[in-house]
Amino acid sequence: MNQLTTTNYDIVIIGAGISGLTSGALFSRLGYKVCILEMDARPGGYIAGFNRMDFRFDSAIHWLNQCGNDGLVSQAFRLIGTDFPKTKTQHLIKKIISDDYSIDLTTDIESFQKKLITDFPEDKDGIEQFINNAKKIGKSFKKFRNINRNLSTMGAFEKASRGLKMLQFVSPFIPHISYSSDKVELGLKKYFSNPKLLNLFKSEPDLLSCLIPIGWAYIQDYQLPPEGGSQTFAEWLEHVCYECHATIHYQSKVQSISTNNEFATGIEYIHKNESKNISCKYIIAACDAHFLYDQLLPKSKYSQHFLAKIEQSEIYASAFTISIALDCSGESLGFDESMYFIADNNLSRKAYSDGNPQTCGIHIMSGSVRDKSLAPSGQGTLTIFIPSYFDQYNYWETEQNNNTFKRGEAYKENKKQVASIIIERIEKKLNIDIQSHILYLDIATPITHYRYTGNRNGSMMGTRPGKKNMQAKVAQYKTPLKNVFQSGHWAELGGGIPIAVKAALNSTLLVLKRENKPAFKLLAGYMDGTVTIETIEKTFFLVPYSNNWVRKPTPAEKTAKKRGNND
Repeated sequence: MNQLTTTNYDIVIIGAGISGLTSGALFSRLGYKVCILEMDARPGGYIAGFNRMDFRFDSAIHWLNQCGNDGLVSQAFRLIGTDFPKTKTQHLIKKIISDDYSIDLTTDIESFQKKLITDFPEDKDGIEQFINNAKKIGKSFKKFRNINRNLSTMGAFEKASRGLKMLQFVSPFIPHISYSSDKVELGLKKYFSNPKLLNLFKSEPDLLSCLIPIGWAYIQDYQLPPEGGSQTFAEWLEHVCYECHATIHYQSKVQSISTNNEFATGIEYIHKNESKNISCKYIIAACDAHFLYDQLLPKSKYSQHFLAKIEQSEIYASAFTISIALDCSGESLGFDESMYFIADNNLSRKAYSDGNPQTCGIHIMSGSVRDKSLAPSGQGTLTIFIPSYFDQYNYWETEQNNNTFKRGEAYKENKKQVASIIIERIEKKLNIDIQSHILYLDIATPITHYRYTGNRNGSMMGTRPGKKNMQAKVAQYKTPLKNVFQSGHWAELGGGIPIAVKAALNSTLLVLKRENKPAFKLLAGYMDGTVTIETIEKTFFLVPYSNNWVRKPTPAEKTAKKRGNND
């Protein structure tokens, strides 16, 4: 944390997650006076991860997209600096393990298809059609990388051109959009007849969720987190902000937004039980949309009907997450870089994701297999999670009072019991012994995720793509105040680092559109693929940055170095 050097800023950003930090770094490099307010004690939001003993846990990142050389995230980061953490392509993506059938999804889609046809020859034609449709979706993602600008940043001609491109982009998706919720099975039966093959995709909430991962694998758009874990993204962005003289104030809970007619004039926040005020020209709210409208914006500025739509929107589930430090390597237990998914057969689709630890599908990964810097030599980490919900077990056996949740012994005992059930299921399914190798175990519930991020119901990302949310228009950048913009996961439908970074780019454009038209045109052109990074670097718009970030050693690396020096 650096100290407030003034109480008057050009831009104040609420939230130091990946979106807020990206916005802060962009605005800082553009020469604006920036302050970021974060309620946690560290940057990163869901990608912050944590350290215990000599282990680092990448607790919320299970795979990455758009972080390769040509991806949206890397393109955005190049605007900020060239020293950003780099990723590598993930080739072993997912292992699906059930009672009667298992298969690996890798970037070798031809082998994936061949195995399916060998195992289910009666569905050969449907399998080929299914894989072909997935490839079309992957090709569409690859072909239309430069359609990330929001319509509110465009003129009439640009909107018309964007509309045509979007139509071309979504055309491979359209035949599958209607097969969601209770219609997924009907969509899959267009391709498959064998019950084992139908069960293979039983954990997915809609037909597109069955196809898109295969499409991404086909175009090799899965990446492993950078060395040191995905939290290095946050560490790098924080470093750039400081180098370009932005202020980041941690443990700062925003209380309200001050207004004058249709404009915000400043923010009141609490830091270490002390109320503080700062004034600003613009506010970027990279925080939960319900919190923004219900707690920060004056209620006279919007209709309660819109708040109700936000409350009723379909959001991503939260998660029950178990982080384990092992006295052995992940490889010795049989894990590779894949995400493992295990599930029981003969359950309803709903049961795979209803949060019941006895039956719910379980995801497992070993971060230390992917990145040796996360654990000491010969030891390893596991991250295990299931979809989970805020109101389970009477809000996880907490005591509730005005949106606060007191965690006592009942809470601790409840989460231990759930974790024990999940670990025992994994051991039985994979025929391995985890419990005797545990050095350290951490358990996070939806209450945990809510405490650290402020996301409604502890949601892992935000509002889900889908017909209901699209019609309700719950994801939008503009707010009732003309100089306050929503950003982060809640400004767009969907989730993950690409969506958060996309929101940061668009909220930056919305400010530049009013404040600096030449810079706006360059950034808009860069997002559209018509302006190169070299062109932008030759202008006078960017504050110099020396690209001097150096990744901090992980706890395991520090210990290894210390031992080496002692030897």
